[in-house]
Amino acid sequence: MIVAIDGPAASGKSTVARALARRLGFRYLDTGAMYRAVAEEALEQGVSLDDAAALAELAHAAMIAFEYAGDDPVYRRITVRGRDVTVAIRTPEVDAAVSAVARIPEVRSAMVAEQRRCAAGSDIVVEGRDIGTVVFPDAEVKVYLTASARERAARRLKDRAGAGYEATLEDVVSDIARRDEVDTTRETSPLTVAEDAVTVDTTGRTVDEVVEAIERLVHVRRP
Repeated sequence: MIVAIDGPAASGKSTVARALARRLGFRYLDTGAMYRAVAEEALEQGVSLDDAAALAELAHAAMIAFEYAGDDPVYRRITVRGRDVTVAIRTPEVDAAVSAVARIPEVRSAMVAEQRRCAAGSDIVVEGRDIGTVVFPDAEVKVYLTASARERAARRLKDRAGAGYEATLEDVVSDIARRDEVDTTRETSPLTVAEDAVTVDTTGRTVDEVVEAIERLVHVRRP
């Protein structure tokens, strides 16, 4: 069974998807981390974000791998060609670069193929921006998470502060608005709500409340 969770930046996708995967015992796949890994590799190698051909080549050669520990369905490390990038993909520099990388059709094609390979034959919770519309249009459960712009910015600011990066709320609001604009207007796989998705507004709701709402959908739709 595939549970597809889409939504804009800082809508709670990763937190909710991880918690849901652990609740259900499903494998968790973070597709956003894959695009971040390509972006981080581009920055590491000094590849221009305007060089679509070079970025596509990086995506095809990245050898992105998730490492799991024991029975935990949530990965503990992500590597690119054996290099641990778990922390590096969450920097503000990667935040700023990932949209430029993710909008390239050849990069998306490479990542979608890998995402489908990772999910083959599994019960899995997959989160991203085009999961229910492009990657797994036949997913049994599709959820679109959203939240107010201010709340999303506050969450992202908290994440950055926890990682030791300084930023103002206004800066983060601007960053998220820019990311939303790029994600919703790109020609290839723009961020949209699947026709058969259930929209869940996470504003002011706890993680447990959101997870329980999605879990009910899973139990209703599971064969």
